[in-house]
Amino acid sequence: METEGAEIARGLRRRDPELLDRLIVQYQHRLFRYLLHLTGNQPLAEDIFQETWIRVLERGTQYDSRYKFEAWLVSIARNLVLDNLRRKSPKTFSELTQPDEPEFAASLADENAPTPFDAAAQTQLQERMGEAMQTLEPIFREVVTLRFHEGMQINEIAQATGVPQATVKSRLYRALAKLEQQMKGIAYD
Repeated sequence: METEGAEIARGLRRRDPELLDRLIVQYQHRLFRYLLHLTGNQPLAEDIFQETWIRVLERGTQYDSRYKFEAWLVSIARNLVLDNLRRKSPKTFSELTQPDEPEFAASLADENAPTPFDAAAQTQLQERMGEAMQTLEPIFREVVTLRFHEGMQINEIAQATGVPQATVKSRLYRALAKLEQQMKGIAYD
């Protein structure tokens, strides 16, 4: 039986439009969420999202089926973000990631919906976490985003970022320690 990776690799070599549609449907939300967290800028995240899928189509022959497609996809998106940073040459990554207007997701009311108080408390917690995340250096913010927002394993993050697993673990532990300090500082300010 053929593995999913081999099927994807074969389809990408053929430039199969049905496969590409299926991959976009399967990974669009995770990829966009990753880009939004990494850039902090929705229009930029949208542009890089589209460019990522163009690159997948153009460079599909480079996909190695021994690795998860998601890690290859994230690595393409990451490289596009880095290319954008180099072109714009901001002094710091945080200049790029200053969020525009905060956006709130609308949810339909149902019997399991949180109370208005719970929703307000959750929104406030998310805002605080977002502020704390923005204080992290990009290399630390990236591993936190990939691990906790995208649910990637340490080895997948290492593959996507091109660094050893030990480095990923070290960055993750350092980021979590810094976030803990920031959240304590924000909570009592």
